[in-house]
Amino acid sequence: MTPSKKDPSKQSGPKQETGPKKQAAPKQAGPKQQAAPKQAEEEQPKPEAEAKEPPAQPQPQQPQAGPKPEGAPRQPKEGQKERKEAPKRESGAQAQAPAAAAAPRTKPARLKERYRKDIVPKLRDRFHYRNVMEVPRLEKVVINVRVGDATTDTRFVDKAVEELTQIAGQRPAVARARKSIANFKLRRGQPIATHVTLRGDRMYDFVDKLFSAALPRIKDFKGISERQFDGRGNLNIGMREQLIFPEIDYDKVEKIRGMDITLVTTAKSDEEGRELLKLLGLPLREAAPGEAGAPVAAAR
Repeated sequence: MTPSKKDPSKQSGPKQETGPKKQAAPKQAGPKQQAAPKQAEEEQPKPEAEAKEPPAQPQPQQPQAGPKPEGAPRQPKEGQKERKEAPKRESGAQAQAPAAAAAPRTKPARLKERYRKDIVPKLRDRFHYRNVMEVPRLEKVVINVRVGDATTDTRFVDKAVEELTQIAGQRPAVARARKSIANFKLRRGQPIATHVTLRGDRMYDFVDKLFSAALPRIKDFKGISERQFDGRGNLNIGMREQLIFPEIDYDKVEKIRGMDITLVTTAKSDEEGRELLKLLGLPLREAAPGEAGAPVAAAR
């Protein structure tokens, strides 16, 4: 039999070194080695004063809280401060306003009270009304201020709104142009006027101020003409300047502007409306013999 051939790769023999061995890098001291001296220091015996701790005192037992009755106030926990409700901060305009202005009005206007007590009985005797609801009364007051300069500068509208707010006690609305007119340099949508409508107590307050304070301040004022009634018991008054009202400061006025004031009543004729406004305090000028509303001389 032929001897088997041995694989040269499987033959046992001394292994040949292929190259020089790499030397292992020295290990760096880690955090554990650095912590070793600290442990040695901690193992040292502590002084007796520090080693002995005071004995713990027994805490008193707190009574268990039973069910709280309904509506009882909550008690704050230990270490928790009571929260106090901070007052709400008001805006700049509200903070400057007096507290009396924010309070609701309890007393009616002076002119309104006078109308109910004195004027209504007189009108019923004068025109023989059967029902109280037939007696004419003030319905509303409309104030209109035209601002023609707003086509060049819209700041004049803001000034007119500010002055009318002081006069009427109510912020007015701004009227805008409905169509464009080239001759007047007017474009559609531009602000050209401001107006406000007063009702209720504000209406009576304004009428009282108009009759008793504003109209007498007009230079060479002789009264309101009876021709200013429109035939349905309403009165139209045209003012040339806003300086007659006591709320307007003369030094702060940029330009003198006029206004139209309309007193709307429920009267059915000029005679009823004239009598109503006359009793309210309107200073009327007697009509001349040739004017409308003048008394006709009786024929002999």
